Amino acid sequence: MLEGFYVSRDQVVPVYALGDVQGCASALARLLDRLRFDPGRDRLWLTGDLVNRGPDSLAVLRQIMALGDAATVVLGNHDLHLLAVASGGAPGRRDTFTDVLAAPDREQLLDWLRRRPLLHHDAGLGWTLVHAGLPPNWDLNTARDCAAAAEAVLGGAGFTRLLGSMYGDQPDRWQPTLRGPDRVRYTLNALTRMRWCDSSGRLLLRLKGAPEESPPPGAWPWFRHPARASRGHRIVFGHWSSLAQKAWPEELVWCLDTGCVWGQRLTALDLETLEITACDCG
Repeated sequence: MLEGFYVSRDQVVPVYALGDVQGCASALARLLDRLRFDPGRDRLWLTGDLVNRGPDSLAVLRQIMALGDAATVVLGNHDLHLLAVASGGAPGRRDTFTDVLAAPDREQLLDWLRRRPLLHHDAGLGWTLVHAGLPPNWDLNTARDCAAAAEAVLGGAGFTRLLGSMYGDQPDRWQPTLRGPDRVRYTLNALTRMRWCDSSGRLLLRLKGAPEESPPPGAWPWFRHPARASRGHRIVFGHWSSLAQKAWPEELVWCLDTGCVWGQRLTALDLETLEITACDCG
């Protein structure tokens, strides 16, 4: 048990946070069995990237959608890419979600997916769920406001324009004066693609290695940035499977992407006890 993390079971139902599934339906089923997950009692948080690269994106979407209110999902960059391809806003690449695009229930699944949040905060539990992280210049309130604004566009009638304009690395610096597509693109990149930042908080979106791989001078993992405005909030995230460490108690952050799609593990974290449950994905 890590000091400062405990929440009494008298106050909350069991909540398990899971890392990136990425189409690995069999691993997801095995992990839920291992947890003895009961949707009538328990709750599941997923860090995003439900789809792509793995073999069975369709089964994952159907399984999670069927859990109804028992599952809370935030969008990841691969989920957004699926939505963009499905709407004609992006070309296909070496994707593995053609099963979703060809499914008879594709429109129901895609509509459900695009209405998932980009960030979820539970004040009662004291945890925030996001796919990639929070940029250093954002405090939690700014992150929630920017996420909500992007979610409103994504869930509205103009979502196809958003999906067509979301690709690109600019702007990479946060300015409160950002408006329109630039503000939304920055928000999506920060919440679903970011790993590294420079000393000013600029997003270094092309830098993907682990901190142990001698990053360029002045580059910081987002959660270790010395001026991070969200410090003091407990955050669970995914997206960064190459991290050698997965928990930074001093930073109150926990990464749950443990490389399932690369044949490693799918990992769940009990948000009360911090107990880890995992299954192999090979």
